[in-house]
Amino acid sequence: MRGRYSHTVDAKGRVFVPAKMRETLGDTFVVAAVMEPCISLYTLDGWNEMLQKLEELPMTKSRPLLRYLSSNAADVQADSQGRILLPKHLMEHAGLVKEALIIGAGSNRAEIWNPTTYDEVVGAMTQSDILADFAALGL
Repeated sequence: MRGRYSHTVDAKGRVFVPAKMRETLGDTFVVAAVMEPCISLYTLDGWNEMLQKLEELPMTKSRPLLRYLSSNAADVQADSQGRILLPKHLMEHAGLVKEALIIGAGSNRAEIWNPTTYDEVVGAMTQSDILADFAALGL
C-alpha cells in the first residue's frame, strides 16, 4: 500500500480509511499495536502470515510475542462511509486524539499515526541513514 492521508478521529474513535487501502485490506482486516507507537492495519493473510512465522519459533520466544500481539489486535470492518472503529487501548498506544495520519507501509500493511509522532520518528531519519539502510539491503 502506498500514500499518505490526513483524517480526523471522531468522538466515537472512528477514522476514515482511504478507499484504495480498503481495496487491498479487504472487507475485514486487523488493527494492531505491533512495534512503533502507531496502529498497524494488516490484511488477514498478512496478519496470519506474521503469526505463522512466530509460531514456528521456539515457544519460549514466540509465546510472549503471540500473547502481546493477540491481546493488542482486533478484527475490523469499514462502515458504509469507509470508517473503522478503533479500540480505545490502540488509540492510546498510538496517541491518537483528533488527527490521524494514515500511511502505506508495505504490500499488506498500512499504519495510523499521530501526525506529530510520525514527524518526530521520520524526522529523526537522515538522508544519510536512509541511503545507508538501502545500500545495506542491496537496494
